[in-house]
Amino acid sequence: MKKLKVVFMGTPEFAVPSLKKLIEEGYDVKLVVSQPDRPAGRGKKLTPPPVKVVAEEAGIPVYQPEKVKENEELKRKLSEINPDVIVVAAYGKILPKWLLDLPRYGTINIHASLLPKYRGASPIQWALLNGEEETGVTIMKVIPKLDAGDIISQRRVRIDKEDNAQTLHDKLSKVGAELLSETLPLYVSGKIKPVPQKEEEATYCPQISKEMGRIDWNESAEKIFNKIRAFTPWPSAYTTFKGKRLKILKAEPVEGRGKPGEVIRADKELIVATGRGALKIERLKPEGKKEISGEEFIRGYRVKTGDFFGSEE
Repeated sequence: MKKLKVVFMGTPEFAVPSLKKLIEEGYDVKLVVSQPDRPAGRGKKLTPPPVKVVAEEAGIPVYQPEKVKENEELKRKLSEINPDVIVVAAYGKILPKWLLDLPRYGTINIHASLLPKYRGASPIQWALLNGEEETGVTIMKVIPKLDAGDIISQRRVRIDKEDNAQTLHDKLSKVGAELLSETLPLYVSGKIKPVPQKEEEATYCPQISKEMGRIDWNESAEKIFNKIRAFTPWPSAYTTFKGKRLKILKAEPVEGRGKPGEVIRADKELIVATGRGALKIERLKPEGKKEISGEEFIRGYRVKTGDFFGSEE
């Protein structure tokens, strides 16, 4: 079983535990396909994707094509390898049918939701945005339609109130690797029969954009709280205070009444009214400054009751 010839396709940190698991368990990983190196950080230095770093450390060849669909070099590489299975985890591009059909056991994908719910590119953020209490990981067969292939296995994961997009991402990437480890041998030996998704239950989650992070204080405290969790660490939920933009990194819904955006407490705690309820702001980051606590913000920016968040003045 461990002599299965595997090609792994993945790019970001989410895919790293799954690749490491395949390597640790002795699978014959012949090639890792990842996105090209991209500029990152303040200096815009060309940076390799996390999956490439792990592959190179393990001595596995890496291929980083700009395009996949009509790539004759990729087709030649994969045909020469003749993989038994291709494993995909957050690769980041739509894969052509010729590639999906190439391996003996097909192409399988590790997706960070309980399909058919949250098909698409940002299932972790949308689960948090919608206030879900659980999500999970699905391993499925890849077909030309987005995240619509037959389900091979699933595992549920509880979402805690303290979770944000980073902590939930880390949980799911770890669970994805564990589930892959358990699923792959059973799948290729025919002990798991993939089950078609219920198409009528499918939901889709669009890409997250920076603009979506703007806080509308007319919304309920619970909804704003979910936005803060979903958009931490990126792109961050943000607002303004006295014309200055700032990111809200951690908050908690509490009881309280006032006009939306109004500071209703500014002593040791910073509490802001919303359209329904209030938010205790625990961590925030003024533009161009370091992250600080709500209490530090009160002292440093002379916040008083009756001030407003979300105003441009």
